[in-house]
Amino acid sequence: MTTALEHVDVLIVGAGISGIGAGRYLRTEHPSKSVVILEARGASGGTWDLFRYPGIRSDSDLHTFGYEFKPWRDKESIASADRILAYLRETVAENDLDSKIRYHHKVLAAAWSTEDARWLVDVERTDTGERSRLTAGWLFAAGGYYNYDEGFTPHFEGRDRFAGRIVHPQHWPEDLDYAGKRVVVIGSGATAVTLVPAMAATAGHVTMLQRTPSYIVPVPKEDKVAALLTRVFGPERGYALTRRKNIVQARAIWRFCQRFPSAARKIIRALNAKLLPEGFPVDEHFNPPYDPWDQRLCAVPDGDLFRAIRKGDASVITGRIETFTETGILLENGEEVEADIIVTATGLNIQLFGGIELTVDDRPVSYPDTVVYRGMMLSGVPNFAIAIGYTNSSWTLKIGLLCEYFCRLLHHLDHTGQDAVWAVADPDLPTRPLLDFGAGYVQRALARLPKQGPAAPWLMAMDYNDDRKQMRHGDVVDEHLRFSSRVSARAVSA
Repeated sequence: MTTALEHVDVLIVGAGISGIGAGRYLRTEHPSKSVVILEARGASGGTWDLFRYPGIRSDSDLHTFGYEFKPWRDKESIASADRILAYLRETVAENDLDSKIRYHHKVLAAAWSTEDARWLVDVERTDTGERSRLTAGWLFAAGGYYNYDEGFTPHFEGRDRFAGRIVHPQHWPEDLDYAGKRVVVIGSGATAVTLVPAMAATAGHVTMLQRTPSYIVPVPKEDKVAALLTRVFGPERGYALTRRKNIVQARAIWRFCQRFPSAARKIIRALNAKLLPEGFPVDEHFNPPYDPWDQRLCAVPDGDLFRAIRKGDASVITGRIETFTETGILLENGEEVEADIIVTATGLNIQLFGGIELTVDDRPVSYPDTVVYRGMMLSGVPNFAIAIGYTNSSWTLKIGLLCEYFCRLLHHLDHTGQDAVWAVADPDLPTRPLLDFGAGYVQRALARLPKQGPAAPWLMAMDYNDDRKQMRHGDVVDEHLRFSSRVSARAVSA
């Protein structure tokens, strides 16, 4: 006798900020549907539970990085990981999602059957190695776009010669004692500019060693306007108004940088020069070779990085590494940077959808041959939703809109009695890389990513207002979608 496999209506992969949000939207909009969230790790929270390096915090304000349905009540709008994690787990508890999450469950592969209109999903227990299967009407990939198991570290000549300790921020050792030590942080992105001031308070000295400068902008840790709006209008309305204000403000800054890059560069330089010591070589260390917002701006709350430099607790060196030595790093210009500890804040490895191997009717899905529809579905792949947020604004702003559209699409399927939906792209559709973003971790992975088209609905939009019109208020169905049901599929196969 064959035991029937467990079946769920929607299987969410990942219990981070995207997966928790998707679970809440489904519970609210589709309470009768069965939902399971599989999480490969042993805890919820995704990024905010995985990363443990000193000072880890958001680089977006929590009024937009938080969920639209749950006000951010902390006074700090640029918040530390522990506060964000508490917020996420509070969301889990408030929406009774604990019972939906299965920890230590990693999705290895999923096979779509048109005849059955469902996914057959292979799962592995990460704590025991046990394998199992279940079926799902929908897969919702909510695991972000980077590899949780391994960060990116380029090859450094002589690495094995270094007598000190080398660590990557993605796997921060609990026993690392850097008090009074000389620390070199290799990198210039969001992780590096967070680590340097956080470690500088305890370390003997921290050096940020960068090959290429980044744009670094001071932002207030506390939003005074948000506090005022909350006092005047109350927490719910005040949060909504603050969120709207910050959306408009972030979009205006991005557009200004895109339209007037020279002016934006001068403004950012002036802000940096004002906060740095007199005579500091600003153009050597804070003058990137690209325009503002060609890569993401690095935010430093209350200018903490500049403050550490002013105090002499931290410094910046711009140059190329020739080799690691026994006592530090030798640069190509002959300068040697001494170190007891080296932190390789050199970025992430992109891994789409948790590395799941997808097949549709026994045909493997080649991601580079697909085009993203409405930023949420892959052409030719039925009942598969993805969650990728904005690169030029708060990640969660887009995730919320995607979840809203997803729920609307499910209502349409229920109303029409259909079981499956997929997008069809014109074979002659002009395509381009999925992400128009200059960050190294994106550029290294472009050949492995899906594509986007020149205009909606195939455009990977990075504008909240455009997405809101399309995802929240636009038609659910258009000429690019195809539908089927188990009954019609079986009739055709018969």
